Amino acid sequence: MKKKKGVAALAERARVSGHSGKPVKSGKPAKAGKPGQPGQSSGMPERDVFSDYNMIFVVMFLLVIGLVALYSTSSYEAALDYNGDSFYYLKRQLIFSVMGLVAMLLISRIPVTFYRPIATYIYAFSVLLVLLIVPFGYESNGAKRWINLGFFNIQPAEVSKIAVILMTAAIIYDFGAKGLDNIKAMVRVLLPAAFQCVLIYLITSNLSSAIIIFAIAFFMYFVACKSVKPFVVLTGVIAALAGVFLYLTVSGKLEGFRSDRILAWLNPEAYSSTTSFQTLQALYAIGSGGLFGKGLGQSVQKLGYLPEAQNDMIFSIICEEMGIFGAVGIILLFLFLIWRLVVIASNCKNLYSAIIVVGVTAHIAVQVVLNIAVVTNTIPNTGVSLPFISYGGSAIVLLLTELGVVLSVARYQADEDE
Repeated sequence: MKKKKGVAALAERARVSGHSGKPVKSGKPAKAGKPGQPGQSSGMPERDVFSDYNMIFVVMFLLVIGLVALYSTSSYEAALDYNGDSFYYLKRQLIFSVMGLVAMLLISRIPVTFYRPIATYIYAFSVLLVLLIVPFGYESNGAKRWINLGFFNIQPAEVSKIAVILMTAAIIYDFGAKGLDNIKAMVRVLLPAAFQCVLIYLITSNLSSAIIIFAIAFFMYFVACKSVKPFVVLTGVIAALAGVFLYLTVSGKLEGFRSDRILAWLNPEAYSSTTSFQTLQALYAIGSGGLFGKGLGQSVQKLGYLPEAQNDMIFSIICEEMGIFGAVGIILLFLFLIWRLVVIASNCKNLYSAIIVVGVTAHIAVQVVLNIAVVTNTIPNTGVSLPFISYGGSAIVLLLTELGVVLSVARYQADEDE
């Protein structure tokens, strides 16, 4: 008999082992009796209520570490820019974190099946938000990517991420695992994400968010699909386009700030006072931290040398103050979180729920990898924040909202359609 692959196999194992990942011990069935009495059947299926406390713990731990690292990184700049208020960034991030946690707890109470019929409307709303940047966009540091809501600025690209996860999961569910093994299905699944990517890039010039959104949809389809042929075709097309872009940039036939970033990545010393200044300062911070770092609050690069250190480059300050030991510890926490998400996805009882968790996992994993790669100059600077740690209100609220959906998947597994 041919061995099952992909999410179908994960769902099959979930039906055998239950949500905890451990074999279910056989026991005596509950006695039939009057409804409502303990240990007796009411004639209705019992809800398999389950919360992954390991995941909740590591998320809380990352949030606390993020707040400590953010204050250490931003206190000097905040005191200079906000009339001596060194707690400015910390207070705002704390408020956003609490908002996100409340949203996570509320969302975790909503069955995940609620989102499938309205996924198209959520996606349409996210597209509308991106379009609203044109007339109502708020500009910061030369980039027009936010909408000012008065009490805080929302970045529509962050809403697009969760909208694409829900929309892509709904499309994959409609196809079914057996209907995805062809180019036509691949195009249909990836089209909403591709449209969002193009829209975000054209309106906001935010290439990093566009890359993350497409990567999320790509990994969701990769996990659900059993055939490798569509991925060979798509990977070949992407590699060819990247090769052409790199050739045109190096040969001097293509100009612009994207090309400048490529050239600065290949030869950072030649652009030390311009394009690669931030990257070089980040590398200085990492190199000076050594094995155990200079100590919390003792960073030198955050004292005006590393621009916007509390945002995309916060990991370099962590390396400087806590050393390689601290940096590896944070990476291990992210790996533990990703592992817990994989456990939840593996034990889902239907394709839709499993693919949603895969999308959230891909979002966190891709963003962590890209951020660390940028900070270490492994890839060109693309401006990707570090989840739970970098400063950003809408990013942390919506990321915790995604995790609320994951908790909902774990909580309501017994009520899912097979």
